[in-house]
Amino acid sequence: MKPVWFAGLHAVESLLRHRPEAVLEIYLDDRRAERGEERLLRLSEQAQALGLRPQRVGREALEKHAGPQHQGVAARARPRAPGDEQALLKHLDRLPHEPLLLVLDGVTDPHNLGACLRSADAFGVDGVIVPRRNACGLTPVACRSAAGAAETVPYFEVGNLARLLEQLRERGVWIAGTGRDAHSQLLHDFEPAGALAVVMGAEGDGMRRLTRDKCDYLLEIPMVGEVESLNVSVATAVVVHHLARPRLQRA
Repeated sequence: MKPVWFAGLHAVESLLRHRPEAVLEIYLDDRRAERGEERLLRLSEQAQALGLRPQRVGREALEKHAGPQHQGVAARARPRAPGDEQALLKHLDRLPHEPLLLVLDGVTDPHNLGACLRSADAFGVDGVIVPRRNACGLTPVACRSAAGAAETVPYFEVGNLARLLEQLRERGVWIAGTGRDAHSQLLHDFEPAGALAVVMGAEGDGMRRLTRDKCDYLLEIPMVGEVESLNVSVATAVVVHHLARPRLQRA
């Protein structure tokens, strides 16, 4: 896979921690390094301990590769290869507990994907599943928005999402979609039990019909204000936190 640029302290620190072998080069903002910014210097020491030589460059050079939101550091590295259907099933077989999975049905904004990965990491989701087509993938922007979670959360891209959901159901995983219709129930009335996959729909359009047809439950976030809907990444944080409560209380 062609190397890409990762930017931001969280993203680069996570790369060094979890996939240092993938890092090809690191650039540091020369002025910020000269000022002795502690976290930037600590990252430089971490890289050197791994046999990497961070290069100090001007802000313009950093922005050329990584855009303005670089926080003083950028790294060129091989992107993380997502798992496929078989890798997901093997991952589930190795889990010592019943899984909590997050399925993103066609999220195309990399900022939203990154934020969803952060929530998945924060609340102990066992895997994030996305379709291989009609989704943004693990782009550099998504990785920066994930603030390191792009390297820690098990991440899988599948060719046929509806078929994958059927395979999960055959394994005893309940499928809970999100949306509003005559059959939906309020999120706070739903008590999760057992293996569960929660499906979040795409920005604007929500879940596709084939995906909705595979759901055992349809959950609705109760809203009391005038806003009719939440951004998918915000909705994901609300839903996943509620569904993860039993395991969070046991932790």
